Amino acid sequence: MRLPRLNTLRNRLVVLITLITAGAIGFVYLYVVPQLESSLTAEKLRRLERLGGEASPRLARALADGASQEEVEELVRTTAQTTESRVTLLAVREGTNGAEPSFVIADSQAEATAIQGRYPHADVAVEDGEVASGVESIAGAEVASSAFPIELEGETRWVEVLSSSLAEVSDDVALVRRQILIAGAIALVAASLIGFWAAGAVSRRLRRLRRAAEAVADGRFDQPIPIDSSDEVGQLARSFNDMQRRLARLDSSRKEFIANASHELRTPIFSLGGFVELLETEKPSAAERKEFVAEMRGQIERLQKLTIDLLDLSRLDADVMEIRREQVDLTEVAREVTTEFRPAARSHRSKLQVRGRGHVVALADLNRVSQIIRILIDNALTHTPQGTTVTVTAVRGERNAELIVGDDAKKGIDPRVIDKVFDRFYTGDAAIGSGLGLAIAEELAMRMGGRLEVASRRGHTAFTLSLPLPERRRRPREPAGAAA
Repeated sequence: MRLPRLNTLRNRLVVLITLITAGAIGFVYLYVVPQLESSLTAEKLRRLERLGGEASPRLARALADGASQEEVEELVRTTAQTTESRVTLLAVREGTNGAEPSFVIADSQAEATAIQGRYPHADVAVEDGEVASGVESIAGAEVASSAFPIELEGETRWVEVLSSSLAEVSDDVALVRRQILIAGAIALVAASLIGFWAAGAVSRRLRRLRRAAEAVADGRFDQPIPIDSSDEVGQLARSFNDMQRRLARLDSSRKEFIANASHELRTPIFSLGGFVELLETEKPSAAERKEFVAEMRGQIERLQKLTIDLLDLSRLDADVMEIRREQVDLTEVAREVTTEFRPAARSHRSKLQVRGRGHVVALADLNRVSQIIRILIDNALTHTPQGTTVTVTAVRGERNAELIVGDDAKKGIDPRVIDKVFDRFYTGDAAIGSGLGLAIAEELAMRMGGRLEVASRRGHTAFTLSLPLPERRRRPREPAGAAA
């Protein structure tokens, strides 16, 4: 027979819930039962003191008036019936140690076994001249006792003792103790069963997560987890499903990138190989040679760009790219980078312009800002038709400095894929580019404490680079009286 393992989440939760319930029951038992017994005993003593205080004046008047033995005994019995307790009247005599109770004058229980030889609280009442109460043990039974001194001409002459058995208190406490134990046992069993059911439900949901994680580890992203609640496990399942979708999209992009990168690498390499073979085996004219060299230069530039993108991406992933923080004039940087792309814009028959007045200063890395602008302008010229106007605008906002690269291409970005433009390896045109430029630009923006966003509609697309503003320096206070 295989025993259940205790190192599973389900068993641990069940054991924990059981222990907590048992601890709560034990606390209630150890705290409530003693407190209840003490409270009932104290209430019993308070009742005896109250009833004895009401009855002792009548007995004192009868004794002072010289009542007979029969009258005293009748009064004692009546008092016992009224107070529902045993009443004993003791006489006080002068002894070697002072006044002390000497013998019983009357007792509501006439049988000899009802009269004890010593009354400790009566001794205290005679000595202190005040009511004395407490618990006594008589023949092995607990008894609540209250003694009332009765004075005559300023001296304590008698002591009235009211006593009541605490057996009823013990019975009540025993009943409560049994009820607590029975209720505790029921609660313990119920808590264990409920804990077993609840822990089983949680563990089943976690097992689904584990199986889905194993599927993801095996490269399968088509097993979403059902979301059956809005609690923490449900939120975890929702996040896991989001992760699955992103991983699936990343895996698809990765496969597409491998195909694109293979094509990007294979095409210029084969082209260069063909041109080299032609130069070696043929004797081209000067014009053909010039055309071959120009084509070879273009293929080499494609290889260089792809290599640089892959190198930048690996440096960002390894967190070894150095980011400096300095004041950068975005307007000036935009003009310098735009100048570099003037020939490319003319060959593309597009218009490239810079807008922005004054200095728009941001706290950033000059080289990385220039790199982002190059990526955005190159992206705009590559993915828009000829005749498009590309505008670079620098704007100072209330909290950020912004640089906007926009175009007026009629088509714009498809709304269905606009969330993917910053994904690595994603390219809107499988035949153009590697899909790494915008991913690198977004990562660089975040490393500088900014962000890169895109907005597109028909006839206008804009990439906005937001960077933090430099901290304002406080002017030093002039000493008092300096202006005088």
